[in-house]
Amino acid sequence: QVQLVESGGGLVQAGGSLRLSCTTSGGTFSSHAMGWFRQAPGKEREFVIAITWSGQRYYSASQKGRFGIYRDNAKNTVYLQMNSLLPEDTAVYYCAAAAGRAPTYYTRLNEYNYWGQGTQVTVSS
Repeated sequence: QVQLVESGGGLVQAGGSLRLSCTTSGGTFSSHAMGWFRQAPGKEREFVIAITWSGQRYYSASQKGRFGIYRDNAKNTVYLQMNSLLPEDTAVYYCAAAAGRAPTYYTRLNEYNYWGQGTQVTVSS
């Protein structure tokens, strides 16, 4: 069983930056594909960014190069670096792990088998 705990959310002004962390326990983190999703009020959860076990990254069009994803296998942690934040980035951000899957990245919700509880990010205008 893999458990994920996100942290680092909060309130930030437009144009600011935040770094979210997701620390996992259980399983073998270094072999997991990891991803970040977000869900704004009244909207469906959407893909943001992903990273394979080897560090290959895949970005969604919505963040247009403003976000980055990094992993530290020694700390069992994946990070979401968010820069130039916009009010429309306001959402609950979820970390997800695709454990025991093929070594590639994943962008669909049902491709991930473990989820964190989410952390709120609010961007004020």
